[in-house]
Formats: sequence, structure tokens, C-alpha cells
Amino acid sequence: MSWSTSKIPDLTGRRALVTGATSGIGYETALELLRHGAEVIIAARNPEKSQRAAAKLAAASGREEPEILDLDLADLTSVKKAAGQFEHDHLDLLVNNAGVMATPYRQTVDGFELQIGTNHLGHFALTARLLPLLLKAENPRVVTVSSFMHKTVSSIRQADLRAENGYAKWDAYSKSKLANLLFMFELDRRARAAGSNLLSAGSHPGYARTHLQTSGPQLGGASREARVVSGFTNLVAQSAAAGAWPSLYAATEPGVRPGSFIGPSFFEYRGKPKVVSPTKAAQDPELAQRLWAWSVEATGVDAF
Repeated sequence: MSWSTSKIPDLTGRRALVTGATSGIGYETALELLRHGAEVIIAARNPEKSQRAAAKLAAASGREEPEILDLDLADLTSVKKAAGQFEHDHLDLLVNNAGVMATPYRQTVDGFELQIGTNHLGHFALTARLLPLLLKAENPRVVTVSSFMHKTVSSIRQADLRAENGYAKWDAYSKSKLANLLFMFELDRRARAAGSNLLSAGSHPGYARTHLQTSGPQLGGASREARVVSGFTNLVAQSAAAGAWPSLYAATEPGVRPGSFIGPSFFEYRGKPKVVSPTKAAQDPELAQRLWAWSVEATGVDAF
């Protein structure tokens, strides 16, 4: 597949919301969407970082500063408030990008394990609350960012939402990324069953240089681990801009099929984007339905 950001079509008139767009893959995604004419809203939890990112995005793209939406995915009340403050009549594209990785054990405001609470439940609730606006768009898309780490786990249980049976940071991260894909596929199935033209797709960045690799160890006070991870990442990982290519392809390529999963072409590690294969567990409709039901119970909102 020969693809570059120059092949992104003109996005003038399309409105996109990107979570976690103050740095890394989210920032690069927002930047290319702006460069190709989209109206972009960046959603993040730190207002100061959001302001700096908005100014930087404007300078780099030559466009006006993107709109800012205050959003803390680890707080379901914040998710509800953010969706309520979305002042537009429709939304063409939602990129569920924000996330945390391999953190020490923490709970969200609502008592869920931090990684699945942020990476999955927060985005589940946001998507559900914004769905009426997505369905008002002509050709709406939801892109959910996962990881190749979803391949390291074979299932997920309701108890994992609160880490009731113990906690291992990488296991929890991988399960949150499996949840992202289960959600993506189930959203696609429900949209098609409802006769909607909403396109749900997934992506993963391969191994890209972002703050995620070091933020988890730093949060746990493991400065030596953070330095080792940072050194390795700087040596072998691709840039955050390249890591954003799968998300951008999933978000903008006209030929993307519903339920597609896009990742890097070179062993899903780096390179140009292509359609890749998720695990059987990620495509299990019964597991996806159970996760959906658990997510509705946890967040108090539903879609379709």
C-alpha cells in the first residue's frame, strides 16, 4: 500500500474531535487534519497544555487555533460535561486517541482501574454521548486507537474493570487495548444493524516515540526504568508523526471498510499504514457484547 499524508483528501467542511491531542500521536493527527482543511477540536484534561498545543498547531498548520474542549476521560462526570459543552450541530469524525500506559495501580474518579477506565470506559462514554451529533453528519466516522499489545492477552472479565483479582500494569494495559478493539467492532456491528452509515474503524501506531513510554514509570517513581525505556525508544522507535499515519488513514481514506483495523506495514512495528489482523479474541462478538453490557453498567450510557 503506497500512502502518504499528501494523499489525505480535502477535509474542508468536516469537523473532527481528537482526544489526547496535546502531544504525541494525537497532536500529529490533529495537525494533519488541520493541514487538510478540517475544523478540529482538541480534547484534553490539562487546560494549560491544551492552550500551548492549540497555539503550536495553529503555527504549524497556518490555520486558526483549534477549539479546546476540557475532558478528563478518567472522570465520567467530566466526560458528560464535555459532551454537554460541545456547541456544534454535528460531528463528522471522532478520534478516540488519548490513553495511559503501564501505570502503577490507580483508580479513576469513579473507582475503576485507571488504564481501562481511561482508555476504554472514558472513550465508550464519550462516544455514546456524542453519538447523536455523529449521526447528524453525512458520513460520520469513529476511529479508536488500540495497540499491538492487545495480542498479549486472550480475554477480559468484568472484574478487570476494577482490578478485583489483582493488578499487573502491562496486563491491565493490554486488556484496555483489547477492550478498545472489542468496542470498535461492536460499534460497527450495532451501527450496521441500526441501518446507520457510521463507520467504526480501529488503528494502532506500532512502536512510536511518545510520552506514553515514560509517563507510567515516572508516575510510579521508577526514574531509572523511565530512562532505560526512553533510551531504547529513542533508538528504535519511529516518530510520533509516523505513528499517527494509521489513525489518519483510518480517519480519512475513502476506501476504508467498516470494522477495518489499520497498523504499520513492517511487521506492524513501523512504516506506512495497511489493514492488519487483530486477534480472534478481539473479533469475538460474544465477548464484545458482554464488554458492551459491562460498559453500559459502568458508565450509565448506551449507544444504539
